[in-house]
Amino acid sequence: MLKLLVIDDNQPICQALQTLFALQGYQVFCANTPEQAWQILNQHDASQHSIDLILQDMNFSAGEMQGAQGKALFYQLRGHYPAIPIVLMTAWTQLEMVVELVKAGATDYIAKPWDDQRLLLTVANALKLKQLTEQQQRAERERSAAFAGKDLCGLVFASSQMQQLLQMALQLAPASAAVLITGPNGAGKEGIANVLHANSERKDKPFIKVNMGALPADLMEAELFGAEAGAYSGASKTRIGRFEAADGGSLFLDEIGNLSLAGQAKLLRVLQTGEFERLGSSQTRKVDVRLISATNSDLTDAITRGEFRQDLYYRVNVVQLVLPALHERPEDILPLARYFLAGKKALSAAAEQLLLHYPWPGNVRELQNVCQRAMLLSSTNDIQSSDLGLPQLAQAGKRALDDIDQVQLQQALTQAGGVVSRAAKQLGISRQALYRRMEYYGIDTP
Repeated sequence: MLKLLVIDDNQPICQALQTLFALQGYQVFCANTPEQAWQILNQHDASQHSIDLILQDMNFSAGEMQGAQGKALFYQLRGHYPAIPIVLMTAWTQLEMVVELVKAGATDYIAKPWDDQRLLLTVANALKLKQLTEQQQRAERERSAAFAGKDLCGLVFASSQMQQLLQMALQLAPASAAVLITGPNGAGKEGIANVLHANSERKDKPFIKVNMGALPADLMEAELFGAEAGAYSGASKTRIGRFEAADGGSLFLDEIGNLSLAGQAKLLRVLQTGEFERLGSSQTRKVDVRLISATNSDLTDAITRGEFRQDLYYRVNVVQLVLPALHERPEDILPLARYFLAGKKALSAAAEQLLLHYPWPGNVRELQNVCQRAMLLSSTNDIQSSDLGLPQLAQAGKRALDDIDQVQLQQALTQAGGVVSRAAKQLGISRQALYRRMEYYGIDTP
């Protein structure tokens, strides 16, 4: 049962709130003074059953209307219990103080007399957010434990999809089985290959990388298997191939679907026997290489078209790791963006929203380029949405935090004479929610 603490010097108000929340299944404790509140909190700390949310009045003495007592108590509670949501309640206080405390971490501000349904909804939302935050913190702790002592090669992620993928990669790393990494261009396939090698028994041996998509077809075989002097036009000296260079270590073939059929035949033989010949040579050489491949194409479709050997497919695809596109793991977008900014500049709220709503067809590589460009174009320490240079199609899905746009927000504030509480009531949102939107659109507090 969720536990609420009501701190209010008015006993009838305490009783009314206790009845209201008890009917909704909450367990409610009441304190008429700050001293009583600390006693209740300490008792629950000792029993390891902490309070889940605090409803706090702002004045505790007869005739007190400035809120100084409530302000002092709020900061003390926030210092001792930073994870407990605090909802402020009072009929007498200054608007500037409300703004200050909301910015300092108060969950919301409710005016007396209150609306029962709105108050219940405010508390329910605050508790749900607290629960989600705790779940995220537990997931972070579990992730830290799961990857303790492992080399993640600097990969930045927050999504469960990436966590599961990396856990599988780490499980595969000690083996020598061939791994095929699939996923769209720019999603980070090479990063997964780095993790596989860095956590393998071959980590101190060579890790050779070849971008098959960047090689001319007539040079692929020489690049992979080497060539003797005179083996082809322009080959003036013996050339060591990538397989030979990777002996004892790992070889990463990016965009393996671009390998010619002749090259595929030779690759198949190497995977089966570890043997190959350089171009222009009859001497058989033997190597021990762990193959890691990657592709953004459908190799099974290429097999159907006769462009990729089925027997080779089963050799390179002993285990397949599927890397999702960036838009399929939105939790990774902001952590990656902050990593690319390297602490040199921060993202405004509007910029964050735009990044989250953009579809990222170029995946992580595009995000990196956008962040680098924004750092160059931004004239302040905070990157604005206009600095990102993203196409206007992303703006259509931007909408601040709900369906309230900047024009509606400004109209509501004007009609309310700049009084935030009236504007919030007119829009049907809480004061805290209104402050967030004002900050998002860059509207100054009246």
